[in-house]
Amino acid sequence: MAVKRLRPITPGTRFRIANTFAEITASEPEKSLTESIKKSGGRNNQGKMTMRYIGGGHKRKYRIIDFKRDKHNVKAEVKTVEYDPNRSAFIALVEYTDNEKRYILCPHGLKVGQSINSGSGILPELGNSLPLSDIPLGSIIHNIELAPGQGGRICRSAGAYAQLTSKDGKYVVVKLPSGETRMILATCYATIGSVSNPDHSLENKGKAGRSRWLGRRPRTRPAAMNPVDHPMGGGEGRSKGGQPRSRTGIYSQGQKTRDTKKSSSKHILVRRKGIRNK
Repeated sequence: MAVKRLRPITPGTRFRIANTFAEITASEPEKSLTESIKKSGGRNNQGKMTMRYIGGGHKRKYRIIDFKRDKHNVKAEVKTVEYDPNRSAFIALVEYTDNEKRYILCPHGLKVGQSINSGSGILPELGNSLPLSDIPLGSIIHNIELAPGQGGRICRSAGAYAQLTSKDGKYVVVKLPSGETRMILATCYATIGSVSNPDHSLENKGKAGRSRWLGRRPRTRPAAMNPVDHPMGGGEGRSKGGQPRSRTGIYSQGQKTRDTKKSSSKHILVRRKGIRNK
């Protein structure tokens, strides 16, 4: 994976840093694993705007991703590595020995022709999915379940990974990308390796139009609004007084962001970096 800096022959390419897509091997998705997506443009069923800054964007097809990896002890061969417009990571099309095809999150370094597997008792190799209890300590993992059979919920974006640090009875301790360390049931599944496209964070759109292609409309700064539109609006000239807050008056700094009575809090051993609700 690599990025390229475009030559500044136009204003839109002057600051553009693009993905080379060197790993991509197919340009068309598997038709049987796609669904249509209906866009709302931020409007509800009455046609009224309920979410701002949403609209436009290129037409997309949703790729059905197998986050559960529940086809156990059946080998699969990687057929293609593809771009997915609905996520930052790349996806891989795999074909099982019984000719069933599925999309999975592509781990970084997975190549076409490689064989992967899932289930208990298999080798902890790149792309294999197995219970946390079977994964060696110190392993790099992604697509981690929070409840058995739920499907992967953690570490699914480009370049994300967690590390299995210890095992304690029916739980294992995992260090997450945010810096949080938490206990997860050892019967939950995870995939070996980190997620593909690790240089996604280095990309630069280069121009506002690329955000419009992604369906993101321009965002108005709160300080540029009138007092009737936002608590931070109004004032003579450029005023910076007051506590930063949302349109509905909720403080954006120093506010507790997690319910202290949440049942899963007992599984968190170390809070994430920059936590506000210690």
